[in-house]
Amino acid sequence: MTYTEVRFKIKPKEEGTQILIAQLDELGFESFVEENNQLKAYIKTEHLSTLNIDDCQIFHNSDFELSYTLHDIEDVNWNQTWEDNFKPVYITSNCVIRAPFHKAFNVEHELIIEPKMSFGTGHHPTTHMMMEMLLEENLKHLSVLDMGCGTGVLSILSEKLGAKHILAIDIDEWCFINTLENKDRNQCKNITVKQGGEELIEGQFDVVLANINRNILLEQLPVYNRHLKKGGKVFLSGFYENDLSKIDDVCQELDLNCVKYQLKNDWICAKYMKN
Repeated sequence: MTYTEVRFKIKPKEEGTQILIAQLDELGFESFVEENNQLKAYIKTEHLSTLNIDDCQIFHNSDFELSYTLHDIEDVNWNQTWEDNFKPVYITSNCVIRAPFHKAFNVEHELIIEPKMSFGTGHHPTTHMMMEMLLEENLKHLSVLDMGCGTGVLSILSEKLGAKHILAIDIDEWCFINTLENKDRNQCKNITVKQGGEELIEGQFDVVLANINRNILLEQLPVYNRHLKKGGKVFLSGFYENDLSKIDDVCQELDLNCVKYQLKNDWICAKYMKN
């Protein structure tokens, strides 16, 4: 199968790269490598022909300077790509995400994640903030819904924090398979994984996690709310600071009150409680 490697140069690099990765992920890019002051992004050539990279919002943001070139490649060794570029991530001093090929860490919460092509390794600000907020919670004996579970990293952390039942849902087949593999890799027993959308949600939950994107959150928040227990908490991320007011308006209509939010590189993570 033929892939296209798109090489991006962006200024300012650190902030711009994180935003660009998130937006390219939404377009269907499957893997990212930061190398020699550039970002390499990989996508099936067939899929790229249906897209316009310049439609990414960041190209219309005057705060950033971007350029890119296209390069056709074949037979990408994804495993080698990840091993060469996936570094361990400290969420806090007692929580680390690492890949199976990294040495073990002597910390309270060690999560072993083989990311494959799905999003959610702790490198992106949204995943990092969601995990930071979860680490402040007492999830002992609680039920958790993880929508758009990606690698399953939030579900795995929830079990390590004491959750008795976690339902992890993702519409993407790669994410579904990856979460199954990662939950077994971390010896998790309380996680149920399903492939599909919000129609698969059953039962009531103490906690809802949704690190997706603004449009899906706005559409699905009423569904999450129907499955959230009174006094339950919703953790939302995957949207920018200028979208917070839209998210907040919908949450207020659903009687969900914002009790905390965190900002990192223009991304928001917000915590709501159901009255």
